Amino acid sequence: MRAEFTTSRERNGPPAPACEEFRPEAGRGDAGRTRSRLSGGQFLAARQKRRGALRRALVLAVATATVACGHLAPARADEPPSSQEAPPQLTEAELDSPQGAPAPLYGPPGQPVGAPAVPPTTREAIIDRAEKWTRAKVPYSMSGYWSDGYRQDCSGFVSMAWNLDRSEWTGSLTSVAERITKDQLEPGDILLFHNAKNPENGSHVTLFGGWADSSRTRYTAYEQTRPATRKQATPYAYWTNSAQFLPYRYRGLAEGGGRHAGGYPGRETWRRLFS
Repeated sequence: MRAEFTTSRERNGPPAPACEEFRPEAGRGDAGRTRSRLSGGQFLAARQKRRGALRRALVLAVATATVACGHLAPARADEPPSSQEAPPQLTEAELDSPQGAPAPLYGPPGQPVGAPAVPPTTREAIIDRAEKWTRAKVPYSMSGYWSDGYRQDCSGFVSMAWNLDRSEWTGSLTSVAERITKDQLEPGDILLFHNAKNPENGSHVTLFGGWADSSRTRYTAYEQTRPATRKQATPYAYWTNSAQFLPYRYRGLAEGGGRHAGGYPGRETWRRLFS
């Protein structure tokens, strides 16, 4: 006895897809007549052999399809990583954050002189501006300038979010900010690491977007890094050189201004949860 297998190609003409389900259609035509000439043991052996062949064919087809489709898509940028290790895109080379010097909006010619201005802004406005770059996925560049005039590196991103009148760098952002403690962090503050001895080795700054857990071990970080602006849950204070990242607050923060007297919507709820 033997089972008859028919594919969509045999029934309809087009090739069968790689993962098509095969079904025996016994009891018709020659298959029905053949079944009467085989013993039960022979029929079971033949069916088992065909099942093994089908299983091997399906495994091969799935493996081929996986290779053809390439790598699995990475997790969304706003999803917390599955571990405390740095995400794959943070290779050793990409952790080096070369910074451009302070520069006027839209870049050269000339370098700005004197202390930067400290225009007033609110926490709500800071996060709104950060969200715009995040949605636009502004490409990282230490020499390029985005359509709003700010340099497309990490310090240029913070300069944009704080609405400064020029692009600062990690070595000058402290001139418009004041040191605070971890317990004082609120959305719109920053976590800054400036490697004074070698500014291009690890210097980086992130914009604090709020705590991601009640134990304050992870926070939502807005940052400008390769390949583009991103927002994601990040271990405090950062993936690497964590002890070197220090919290700062913009000196031009207008707590009483804007549409929300508290500086940003939901502030009191946030304070009840994390204060």
